[in-house]
Amino acid sequence: MVVSGGVRLSGEITADGAKNAATKMMASCLLTRETVVLEHVPVIEAVHTQAALLRALGVSVEFDGAAHRMTLVAERVGEVALPPALVAKERSSFVLVGPLLARTGQAITPQPGGCKIGERPINVGMRALETLGVEVQYSDGTYYARTSGLRGARIYLDYPSHTGTENLMMAACLANGTTVIKNAACDPEVVALAEHLNRMGAIIRGAGTPKVEIIGVATLHGARTRVMPDRIEAGSFAIAAAATGGDVVIRNVIPEHLDAVVHKLRDAGAEVFESDDAIRVWRSRPLRAVEVQAIHYPGFPTDLQTPFCAMLTQAEGESVIQERVFEDRFNYVDELRKLGAVIKTNGEGGTTLHATRAYLHGPSRLKGANVRALDLRSGIALTIAGLVAEGSTVIADFYHAERGYEDLTGRFRALGADLEALDAA
Repeated sequence: MVVSGGVRLSGEITADGAKNAATKMMASCLLTRETVVLEHVPVIEAVHTQAALLRALGVSVEFDGAAHRMTLVAERVGEVALPPALVAKERSSFVLVGPLLARTGQAITPQPGGCKIGERPINVGMRALETLGVEVQYSDGTYYARTSGLRGARIYLDYPSHTGTENLMMAACLANGTTVIKNAACDPEVVALAEHLNRMGAIIRGAGTPKVEIIGVATLHGARTRVMPDRIEAGSFAIAAAATGGDVVIRNVIPEHLDAVVHKLRDAGAEVFESDDAIRVWRSRPLRAVEVQAIHYPGFPTDLQTPFCAMLTQAEGESVIQERVFEDRFNYVDELRKLGAVIKTNGEGGTTLHATRAYLHGPSRLKGANVRALDLRSGIALTIAGLVAEGSTVIADFYHAERGYEDLTGRFRALGADLEALDAA
């Protein structure tokens, strides 16, 4: 993707359904033989991959992309092994394990893939499943899990794993007895999944707090649910508006989900107006340096510290970003340096390896160069950096950025950006 710099973003866009909610709600279809209908589903690669995984298990999946509607029927589950080629593409494949165990008593999965931003181990979730009565064996990169019957239990997670919490909630829905998850993830997507499962007949209390209680039931039924707005997508465009000194209205958002981001945008000199279901972000004065800690919700989202770092290259003074979720999230810093960003990290040997802090000295005069998107969020960061850089920035492997944003190029263009896709040589 070639990004031409010097454009101030202006206009309106509408946030799509949340990737991290839609893919988990899709997995819930394994818990019932009845029809599950999801509305407001984003047309993105992550959703297509999850759909392909479900089809491989025997689920009927119909996806009307134009209507953003998906219909899933798991009347029969004929397979319990997740195809390695599909699992390698997306982290969200792991949430199929809990429902599979609840439905069939078995699940086989390789280590899930997704963005290369650290180890992202699934052993926390697997150990928790063992507490529910699951026997787990690991051999040659593959997990083999089976149970003669899930039993409710009290579980403490070593850290508030988003995916681990969701997997456990789905498994515990059909377990015998009551399950209590302590140190559960509090993310809005976890709450949305719990509400969806309750709509299917589950009994889940406390979602959105560190203590979640699930009372097992005998069966679940079908349901129809509208996927919540994508707070990470909305935050990405809000940051892009502030970075370019633009003026952008983002509709179909839940402002409360963006509290940490809005707070830091205002700290940095942007202006933000919030209404019931929209935010407007604009900037008419220079950016100023701030400190950011990326941590589990309700803290500043780790998925947004990457584009926020690109914005802070234009802030006056020294900004500090601390990453407290993934140990290799700062890999993208080397790509920003190619554009002229002045950033130091505390990684091993002065590199970005296992860095936990980044120190930005700005404003940096960015100039177009050839860079590479290393993962989904770094692709957005490089796009934002390209928009404020002089000249043209060529982003290789731009497909990473498009994995989680529907029609990303078209929507940036609608706000005035000059982006041109080039065929790989």
